[in-house]
Amino acid sequence: MREYLLVLMTALGVTFWVTPWVRWFAVHAGAITPVRDRDVHVRPKPRLGGLAMFLGLLAAAVVASQLPYLSQVYQDAQLRGVLLAAGLVTLVGAADDKWDLDWSLKLGGQVAAALVLSLHGVMLVSLPIFGYTILPTPVMVILTVLVVVGTMNAVNFVDGLDGLAAGVVGIASAAFLVWSYELSHTYDPPNVFSTATFLCAALVGVTAGFLPHNFHPSRLFMGDCGSLLLGLLVGAASISLTGTIDPASVSGASQAAAVMLPVAVPVAVMAIPLVDMVLAIIRRTRAGLRPWDADARHLHHQLLRLGHSHRGAVLTLYLWVAVVAGGVLSFNYLVLELAAATLAGGILLAVLVTWAIPALMTRGPR
Repeated sequence: MREYLLVLMTALGVTFWVTPWVRWFAVHAGAITPVRDRDVHVRPKPRLGGLAMFLGLLAAAVVASQLPYLSQVYQDAQLRGVLLAAGLVTLVGAADDKWDLDWSLKLGGQVAAALVLSLHGVMLVSLPIFGYTILPTPVMVILTVLVVVGTMNAVNFVDGLDGLAAGVVGIASAAFLVWSYELSHTYDPPNVFSTATFLCAALVGVTAGFLPHNFHPSRLFMGDCGSLLLGLLVGAASISLTGTIDPASVSGASQAAAVMLPVAVPVAVMAIPLVDMVLAIIRRTRAGLRPWDADARHLHHQLLRLGHSHRGAVLTLYLWVAVVAGGVLSFNYLVLELAAATLAGGILLAVLVTWAIPALMTRGPR
């Protein structure tokens, strides 16, 4: 765990340090977010914050390559593929932040990045359905592309308030990091050093390093280069672990968890962004719009309408992500009844915070 902590702190420190320089570059490059009808910010702000997070990821990868044990993640091509794909989506996102690319170019870049992952071994090879199901390679490549593109767009959709996307991904990655590290102890033979766990540690670091600059009132936005980067890394970490676990290689009581949690945990940690994306697609399609046409009816917009402040809406969504991710993760550590009660209690708390706090704030003193 010490090597993962070093990776995390490297990603955090580099991202935090270079973000002001990236902001300076964004201002001089003219990568500025204007104020639109659907936006919450009231003055134009620079974007391209994803460049700082990408540099933090690269620094963490360099440090990992020099460590005695974690360097073994370079023995296969997975991590190199992730870094190449991350560079590609960062460039595509940065171009969109500057020149507002057509949606087809953005989607093409996302698909290309997902294919780069597949060519380097970051690909679903099995699904924990009806035990352990292996599907033909072309089918698994298509599923890999769908998962990666889906996570990228889910993070992009939820990136609507200061600090929201970075915090949601950071909390989700922390939960995924705990589970990935703990589960790897049960492998036969045990091996806690994996691409998935490295990516989760790096994600926690880059989001923690970026948040001080991005939390309300923010000094810059992550932009599409940031949201696409975070989404790709989340998707790559999920696939790297989900698609390569053989339940037969996991011993003891964790075998059942190894079958179910590879699907449940990635879905749970990204539940809020995924729900927001699905609702947006349904809403826009029913209204006769294209799924990628922006509007002001995302979950964070609804919280603002309920009466939450900007920071309150962000913290409320943080709570929902922590409750869902932590609640599902608890099934790997607690007995079924206690884990279910923990998840139910957390959801009840989140519901009360979501609806009761704005009511109390608007009621005011008598």
